[in-house]
Amino acid sequence: MQQPQGARAHQEPRARPGTPSLLRELNDRAALDLLLRGQMLTRSQISEYTGVSRVTVAQMLTRLEERGLVAIVGEQAGNRGPNAALYSVVPSSAYVAGLYIEADLVSAAVADVTGRRVADVSVNPNGAEDPVDVVLGVVERACARAGVDVATLRALVIGSPGVVDPRTGDPRLAVNLPAWHEGALDALRGVLHKPVVIENDVNLAAMAERAAGAALGADDFVLVWLGGGLGLATILGGQLHRGTAGAAGEIGYLPVHGAPLPSDIRHPASGGLQWLAGGSGVRALAASYGFNAPTAAEAVRAAVAHARAPQPDARAPHAEAGASTAASSPFLDDLAHRVAVGVASVCVVLDPGLVVLGGEVGRAGGDALASRVAAEVAGICPARPRVVPTGVPDEPVLRGAMLAAVGLARAALLASVADPQ
Repeated sequence: MQQPQGARAHQEPRARPGTPSLLRELNDRAALDLLLRGQMLTRSQISEYTGVSRVTVAQMLTRLEERGLVAIVGEQAGNRGPNAALYSVVPSSAYVAGLYIEADLVSAAVADVTGRRVADVSVNPNGAEDPVDVVLGVVERACARAGVDVATLRALVIGSPGVVDPRTGDPRLAVNLPAWHEGALDALRGVLHKPVVIENDVNLAAMAERAAGAALGADDFVLVWLGGGLGLATILGGQLHRGTAGAAGEIGYLPVHGAPLPSDIRHPASGGLQWLAGGSGVRALAASYGFNAPTAAEAVRAAVAHARAPQPDARAPHAEAGASTAASSPFLDDLAHRVAVGVASVCVVLDPGLVVLGGEVGRAGGDALASRVAAEVAGICPARPRVVPTGVPDEPVLRGAMLAAVGLARAALLASVADPQ
């Protein structure tokens, strides 16, 4: 049924006329956007990139300087005439905080608008049940260390395990964080009085991989998280896929032939792929091959080191003394097969082309595990993805949270550039 014209006109935003004030705003935003990318630029370079005259650029920069958003930070020597002033965004024009919430550790970092980390802290919540108090406490400590007032933060992004409801932004199912409940987001926003976003931890790790890791610049890839728990982040066409209920990527629940089905969704280790390739399953598998360790990652790391160590070649008794060959690793082969079951299930549906193995186990396995997984996947499904280990050596979730928070702060600065009238 066609809407009445009056109702349609009321709902549709009116187009803004191309007034001088709007043109100034658009030009100022274009210049600020260039400088927010981290470059130091001269007036001539900004003129070239934006397509406006140098006189207009000078006016744009003057307005941005008056607002404390850009400043002259140096000079560029020229062949003739005086040196050209170099402009850059003022780092202190915005600060943000990124956090990673785990069952026994809460990490926070404060960064300026350029993305430079200026302080970080990690605390053990020691069983504290109120997530709002925990988050507020660690943010206050991080800001104090950075010399930044909490009130001046432009945005906070919190990485959390489990399902985040894409409609409300609230954590809906966090197996390891029972106190992390619905309503936490509104409570945090009410206490902090600023934009707060809660995002799935593996999704944030994928953002870090795409920005500066193994998936640098990739528009189509998946990150398979291998640790105590399992997870998946999917980037398609440069966009993160969360699913209708935010449950896209909870591959620990993936039904696997030969493994029991999960008997309780709050305890995924009871079945599915989590039972087969999660932390507890990997530790048990490693122990059966003689690699006993407190964690799955340590067991895998020991197996990789053993496989890389030179071994006497018993098949060549007449070889020169000291001759050796790299040892095979039945444990890594077996583990790769288990992981490949999950990877192949994803690839026959999405065919992403690139699979990054992250998490503690993915990082510990490195190329030795990734190459074995690639070979196994090629043998059980028609997809032929490139499988690589993570390129973010530490704190991928926290790094992703900071990237997301900086993105929010930059968008807010760009939105704030409006004609004073």
